[in-house]
Amino acid sequence: MSASVTSSTIPITVIRFGPEVEELVLSVLRSGMVAQGPLVKRLEDEFAVLTGVDHVIAVNNGTTALIAALAVLDLEPGDEVITSPFTFVATLNAILEAGATARFGDISADDFNLDPETVLGVAGPRTKVLLPVHLYGQCADMNRLASMAETSGWSLVEDAAQSHGATQDGRAAGSWGIGCFSLYATKNLTSAEGGLISTNDARIADRLRVLRNQGMRERYQYEMAGNNFRLTDLQAAVCVPQLDGYQKQVEIRQRNAAALTDGLSSVPGLRTPTAFEGRSHVWHQYTVIVADDARLTRDQLATALTSAGIGCGVYYPRPVYDYDCYRNNPQVVVPEAPVATFVGNHCLSLPVHSYLSDSDLDRIVSTIGQLLGGR
Repeated sequence: MSASVTSSTIPITVIRFGPEVEELVLSVLRSGMVAQGPLVKRLEDEFAVLTGVDHVIAVNNGTTALIAALAVLDLEPGDEVITSPFTFVATLNAILEAGATARFGDISADDFNLDPETVLGVAGPRTKVLLPVHLYGQCADMNRLASMAETSGWSLVEDAAQSHGATQDGRAAGSWGIGCFSLYATKNLTSAEGGLISTNDARIADRLRVLRNQGMRERYQYEMAGNNFRLTDLQAAVCVPQLDGYQKQVEIRQRNAAALTDGLSSVPGLRTPTAFEGRSHVWHQYTVIVADDARLTRDQLATALTSAGIGCGVYYPRPVYDYDCYRNNPQVVVPEAPVATFVGNHCLSLPVHSYLSDSDLDRIVSTIGQLLGGR
């Protein structure tokens, strides 16, 4: 099964499921065990191997993963969580759902992730959690951020929604603290909707399993105020077969990203993304910066690419706090984040998915070169 696209269109993402997915989904349907069951456990176990952690807890989506991770830290009103200002809104919504106050550092223009240099400037006596985001498929600088959290006595929660299997110095995203992953339809690994939480802390894992099941360890034996955060076996059956070929998918994405960088690095007014030494980038998105001196603005380039049949997207158009519903929220401390503001005005993501052909890549490069005057 694949997305319906014309031969002249290069979509920014493609969703395809092979016969092994169809077979496993059908086997679940035929089994009659469609709620949380053995396939969810298998997904948890196999993802724990990929991430190199002791425990993985499956939940119904990536936002829920963040909400649950913060919930088991027992935050109180006035406690503060420091995170990135350049992220999907789920990161901020989860902080507000936990009843905490959101504070923001700024990002690095090189990796689009939380800049460790900006964290201590917004930290205070009520800081309880550091929540970096591994954006676009590359880990934030976890060597520095994890050390900072440990020294300061903060809990560490990783928003790894876009970075399944990304590593820094051989250590996977989601293995420094409590990792939160999304299995949304367009993610590198998908169950259509779903989420995964990773941890090496057995006590945290136990609380998460009870929390996702209405606070029950045994039926009608309530231990805490919980919720229904469960994933179904049907959703797990969509994702499980993808794990066997995931490394190959990542390698194709890495090869595609390298081809794009090789072809676009000399285009005037365009800055290609950086894969940092020691960090394995899984390229959920390939995001360029369209400079102020480029022939076209970012929005003009996006419009021209769309007209040429090349998919693209803006992830994200402004810092996450920069909306009235958050600027006027007493739980949101609005920062000065000039780098995040600049990136929001200039970023553009291009196709990098594993179904691109060499001719697709050539067409993307040549079209952008023609539009910006590079070739």
